[in-house]
Parts: sequence; structure tokens; C-alpha cells
Amino acid sequence: LKEFFASTSDKDLYAALRDFGGHDLPSVIEALEQSKKSKRKPTIIIAHTLKGWGLQMAASQGNHSALPEDDEMKALQKAQGLPEDKLFGSFPAGSKEAAYLKERGEELLKQIKAQHKLRDDNQKEFAEKFSEHGAIPESMNINFKMANHPHTQWMLGQCTAKLTRIANTADSAKLLGKDQKALTPDELSWKAAAEMLTTMAPDVGTSTNLNPAMDGKIFGAQSVPDYETQMGVKDTKLPDLIPGQDKSDRFLRFEIVESNTMSCMGSYGRIRDTLGIPILPLMTVYDFFVKRALDQYFYNLYWKSSFILVGTPSGVTLSPEGAQHGWKSDFQIPNQITWEPAFCNEMDWILSESIRLHMLNKNEGRTGVIVRGVTRGVDQKLLLKNLKKQMRFKTEATSPLHPTNYALEGAVDEASVGSWSDDQIFAQLRGEVLAGAYYIVDYRGYQNYEPGDNVVHIFCMGSLVTEALIASEKLLARGIYGNVIVVTSSDLLCGNLAHANNYQYLKQDLAIDGNLFLQPALNGHSTVGDMITLSGRRTPIVSVHDGEPGMLDNIGSIVGVRQEALAVRKHSKCGRPVDIYAYHHIDAAAIEEACGKVLSETAMETVKVPTALVSEISGQAPSVPGDWQQLWNKN
Repeated sequence: LKEFFASTSDKDLYAALRDFGGHDLPSVIEALEQSKKSKRKPTIIIAHTLKGWGLQMAASQGNHSALPEDDEMKALQKAQGLPEDKLFGSFPAGSKEAAYLKERGEELLKQIKAQHKLRDDNQKEFAEKFSEHGAIPESMNINFKMANHPHTQWMLGQCTAKLTRIANTADSAKLLGKDQKALTPDELSWKAAAEMLTTMAPDVGTSTNLNPAMDGKIFGAQSVPDYETQMGVKDTKLPDLIPGQDKSDRFLRFEIVESNTMSCMGSYGRIRDTLGIPILPLMTVYDFFVKRALDQYFYNLYWKSSFILVGTPSGVTLSPEGAQHGWKSDFQIPNQITWEPAFCNEMDWILSESIRLHMLNKNEGRTGVIVRGVTRGVDQKLLLKNLKKQMRFKTEATSPLHPTNYALEGAVDEASVGSWSDDQIFAQLRGEVLAGAYYIVDYRGYQNYEPGDNVVHIFCMGSLVTEALIASEKLLARGIYGNVIVVTSSDLLCGNLAHANNYQYLKQDLAIDGNLFLQPALNGHSTVGDMITLSGRRTPIVSVHDGEPGMLDNIGSIVGVRQEALAVRKHSKCGRPVDIYAYHHIDAAAIEEACGKVLSETAMETVKVPTALVSEISGQAPSVPGDWQQLWNKN
């Protein structure tokens, strides 16, 4: 400042600084100068802020949101030599100040344009890299057939470990290390994207199953002596957590500081849009402790950082590890998409798609990805076993079907009809998983399937899919068809992202519409008059999930049917998941009970129709769907 305002006295310059408002800058400068005089002791400067310094409201209570009065504004205007009709003035043309600001403005604009060009050039270069060995694959093709009841958190570790291995393996045979095998064509397709992945965790990397990606690959200052190696007692079965600075060190280790890790993740996630280098941070944290860094998490989404946050383990499902970790919240924040896979295939597809969208810069509106996993294993064979029972996956259009062990006259045993191949089913299923939900049990096309009479939709999410399947089987023994819909993303099904297109996937693609039969006939007949009553054709809903009610409890209101939302509504306890589920009333027995409740309540409801419609229905008017004639005749 002194260099620029060479002709201005220190007294006048300090007076001008005080007029800016805020701190007394001359005092701050003096304190900083004093702090440098001693070379032997540290100095703390405590700057007490007088809000509104230089104004009449200086240091007044509540002045944080106060504005100067008109007379003070006029006095400030007069002191600056501005005419009454000009509230804000520029420096005179030709003055040193005006010339300086023009020069600085042009330089800043030049730098901004250069920065944008650098970003665009980098984006173009990486786009070419990603297509060099073919498109980024849809799956990582993790083989988990030999794993005994694997869980989604385990699958996360397998996926990140594979990507780390691919990133650290040379893509040229000449450069391969002595212990490295050449990458397969499928692995080469992942190479460029894998090199952009950086994992990090607040001291929970091993407990969140990132240990395969951490072993010997932790980045940090080499200040921790590796005494185990020096003494010859290294346990090779456990992850090597000694940090290093090799180019293959791809895991950032933090201590128990969720907020710092969250800030780091957000900063790394902004590099793509600032420099055009699509570095992708993947952070793991116990889901409950996302709350410790919720402020940083919100701002990461606010400035559209692109990242993957894995909250795992999550919910009361981790009850063996402690009761206090159990509450799982419903975050509804713009630029976010939440996922909660139930099966290992889902975790693979979700991670692969999230990586692809980030690398290709196609995740607008959903840059922040949060995935919730669990440590509760599940029989992976349940997925295909149930899918192959559905009419839509049968090779022959035989109708109607009946469930095996429940023979019905005029129907065909579903087990006697061939099904699509596993690959064909998975190709269809992947799209549905990434859309937000899919039927794992679907009795449409079965004998005596009567919506409004003996059909209920069970929406479930995450680990509780197994409980929903058990409940569906018990309902079948009582003559009730319980369709089970697995929710992979509440945001896409019934949250912010679904609201953007009026919940199209829920209502149309999944065909969950409470007024499916009534709405077409009621169009154009909205006048109030005498009413007649018909029994409802609506299918009630039961939702069940390991989390607070807000995650899924609005499905019924969206489609206009009765819903019972089973969720975690009280503080948890420590114990086995099966016992804790019963404690929270989200187990199979609770689901079965809730289905009976909504079915009975729906049967007591009435659907009122204008009497003007009666003649159209009974006369089979051309504008009325045939379903109305059948409904009228039946009732």
C-alpha cells in the first residue's frame, strides 16, 4: 500500500484503512511487526473484531444484520466527494487508481481465460485417454462365488483393491514389474479411470474394508519407523500401514478427524472442474459419523464437488459393534444422490456407473455420491433365484402361472417354464438398479392376482431385503401376493431427483399408481354431483428400511394409496441384527403384520365416482376404458 500510495502520509493512509470497516488494520499490522522481533518465542495475536468499525453502529449488539441510517450514508457520501445523485463512484479517468484497476482487471480476466483453456485442454486429453482402450466398463467383474455370504462393505473393498492394482500395473509389457501380470483387455479399459481414484478415511480404512487397497500404499510423510520390518516380526497377513511417498501410494490416511477428511475429499473433488483433471476421491467413514462432518459435507455439495462418500457400516444393522452408531439419517441436499445396495452386483454397478459419470463429466445435479454399505452377509443366490420366477423373465409367454408348491387350477407351475440366461437378466436388472429400484419378487401374471384384493407392494432397502423376502413367502402361504421392490436409491425413487420428473420411474416404469384404473376415466369429469361408491382397486404399500422414516415414508402419498412405513424410530441397542430388527419392529414378522394392516384398511376404503359417469360405464362409452366395465360388472 505504501508503495502504491507513495505520496500519501502514513496518517492519512491509516485513516483511510479505518474507514473500510472491520478490523483496525494499522493495529493488526503493528502487532504482526511486533511478533517478528523475537526469534525465540512463539506469539499469539488475538484480534478482537469491532463489527462496523468506522460506523456509528460499531460494536453495537445485533449489528451483524444492521444497515447504516440515511443520514450516515449521506455523510459518508459527502466525505468521499460524491454528488447526491451518485451513490457509488469510480476513480476519475486518467488517475493512478483508475489505471491500476484497469490493468489489474485485464490481467485477472486474462488469467481466468487461461485457466479455462487449461481446464478444457485437460478435459479433452482425458476424454481421449478414457476411450483409448474402449469405453469405461459397466462392471468390474468381481468374482464372489467362492465367498461365504459376502456383504456390500466387503464388495467395496474388492472393487477398490482391483482398481488400485490396475492403476499400479503398467499397461506396457516392457514396463511390467517382476511380480506383475499383464492387464486383460477389460482391465485395460479401467486403467485411465483407476489412475484417477484416490481413497481416504478418518482412521477407519481397515474396518470399512479398504484394507486391500491400503496395504503398502498409504501416502504420507515417512516419519514413522517401520520397526516391525527392522525387527523381522512383520505380520504379512495384516495391512501394511506404514506411510510412504511412492507414486503407487494412493490411500490418504487421516486420524480420527472426519471433518478434515471430508474437507480434503471436497477439495480433491473440485480439481476436475478447476483443472480439468478428473481426480476422484473416495472416502469411507462409519455412516453415523458423517454427522461429525456434516457442515463440510454440505459445502462440498454446495460448490458442486464431485466425489464418492461411502458410509459403512450403516444403520442398526451394525448393532454387534455398538448401539450408539445406529441412527441413519435422510439427507435431502441438492447435487447429491444416495445409494444403498443390497447385493454385491448392485455395489459393483453403482460404483462403476458413478466412476464413469465422474470421469466423463456427466453427473450434473448428482456430483456428490453417497453409498451406504453393511457388514451383514447375504446369500447372493437369492437374487437370481427370485428374478427367475417372474413372468417377464420367462422364455415362453405362458399365462397364468402359479407358485411352486401352491398349485392352482388353470395355471402353470412357474418352475416348469424356462427363464432367460443369467447374463440377459443381469443386463436388464442393471438398468433398473441404476434407475433406483427393481422388482425382486413380482407376481404379475400369476393366477388369482387381484390388485385391491390380495396384493400388497413391499418396498425394502439394503440389508432388510432378506426380511422382506421372508415376509413375502409367509404371505403367499396365506393367499396374499406380496410383491417385493428393492430400493437402491431413495433419491431416484421418491426424493429430490425423482421429484424433478414427477416420480415417473415409480409411477410409470414400476407401474405403482394408486389411481391406475380410476384416473383415465375421471379425466373431464371433475364436476361435483351425486356420488356412487365402488370398491377400490388400489394396492397398498408397506415400506421397510434400516433408517429414519423420512427415507421411504412418502411413497404412498405420491401414488395415492395406504402405506405403512416400518423404520427405526427409537434409539437402538447392542445385539445380533435379527434381534435388533425385532426390537425396532422392522423384522419379517413386523412386515407381515403391516401388510395385513394396510390390506384390511384398504378394503374398508371407498372410491367415490360422479354419478354422471355411471351411464358411460354401463353403456360402455368409447371414451371409457374397458377396465371400468369389468369393475362395474364385478361390483
